Amino acid sequence: METDFHRIRRLPPYVFAEVNGLKAAARARGADIIDLGMGNPDQPTPQHIVDKLVETINKPRTHRYSASKGIPGLRRAQAAYYDRRFGVKLDPETQIVATLGSKEGFANVAQAITGPGDVILVPNPTYPIHEFGFLISGAAIRHLPAGTGESFLRLVERSCKHTVPKPLALVLSYPSNPTAMTAELDFYKDAVALAKRLDLILLSDLAYAEIYFDGAPPPSILQVPGAIDVAVEFTSLSKTYNMPGWRMGFAVGNERLIAALARIKSYLDYGAFTPVQVAAAAALNGPQDCVEEIRATYHRRRDCLVERFGQAGWAIPPPPATMFAWAPLPEPFKHIGSVEFSKLLIEKADIAVSPGLGFGEYGEGYVRIALVENEHRIRQAARNLKKFLAQAPETMHNVIPISQKAGR
Repeated sequence: METDFHRIRRLPPYVFAEVNGLKAAARARGADIIDLGMGNPDQPTPQHIVDKLVETINKPRTHRYSASKGIPGLRRAQAAYYDRRFGVKLDPETQIVATLGSKEGFANVAQAITGPGDVILVPNPTYPIHEFGFLISGAAIRHLPAGTGESFLRLVERSCKHTVPKPLALVLSYPSNPTAMTAELDFYKDAVALAKRLDLILLSDLAYAEIYFDGAPPPSILQVPGAIDVAVEFTSLSKTYNMPGWRMGFAVGNERLIAALARIKSYLDYGAFTPVQVAAAAALNGPQDCVEEIRATYHRRRDCLVERFGQAGWAIPPPPATMFAWAPLPEPFKHIGSVEFSKLLIEKADIAVSPGLGFGEYGEGYVRIALVENEHRIRQAARNLKKFLAQAPETMHNVIPISQKAGR
């Protein structure tokens, strides 16, 4: 009997496994690992949201099966958010589905719209589900170097002309995880026009809409007139309201695509636990000062990281948005690659980060640093880093460069 099933064989090796294993082993030995790897918010969910959950969970009728596409009040709350934040009018009945986080939404939309042989255009580097969701569904992936300018859209057009069969959909994600890259509304206008000309579906991941620091708030692709003809957008409450474990997100946009997603979900789940959905509606409808406080916390952490790591000898470009910094490897370590560098940080500096290779081949040469520790811990990490970098020549003595590994 074969050890792997067909869909499992299609999945590439898990790049983060080695780093995660080292992190677990170090903690087992008692090491105090400063974990800047996983984008797992460390702050508490705002109290008024928790209170609504508790209030609702005490009503036995809410313990029954829920609505797969989301309870009506939650879908209305999301429609109100889009109207308030983006000036976009949505029909809660036909243009909004509540999902178990944006990750599940992406995976299920892949199941809904693609099959074996379909081609999807995916930026690289990118959040893994943007690629793996479609691989699991049987589709083929064509990678495009991530960007937001005319050159990126020219690559899209060229790919559509020279790929057989013609690509079905294009994934967009701004602000981007992992790169923190942002896009302007003019870029979306050009992308929508191109998609209509090429008969291309646009799948926009806007999970970090409310975590921004520099410039105007990130726009929605649905602000573009006519975008709803070709686009679906995914959002999440995980980062906006510190609700990652609650697993609550949304897909909104084109009615045909939303209907396909809703139908797939109707076969797979009964929706999130009703008290969670009621509390999520309270988050969207309630006071939004908590969102500003969360954003301000990440802003302070970003500034602390950039300043202190810079003083330690590692220059990190300040991300304009998201809860991540996309950091080029320090010069003495560029030749060993992101995975080996991440392993060294755990072993020699008690710092965990995510290797850029885990987000795609074009992520090599970078690591992703998550702003999920407080400023005190970030300063502690900087002190560890300074000692580590000072010992770089000695540290590098027994490390095999990535070029030599590739040639083995």
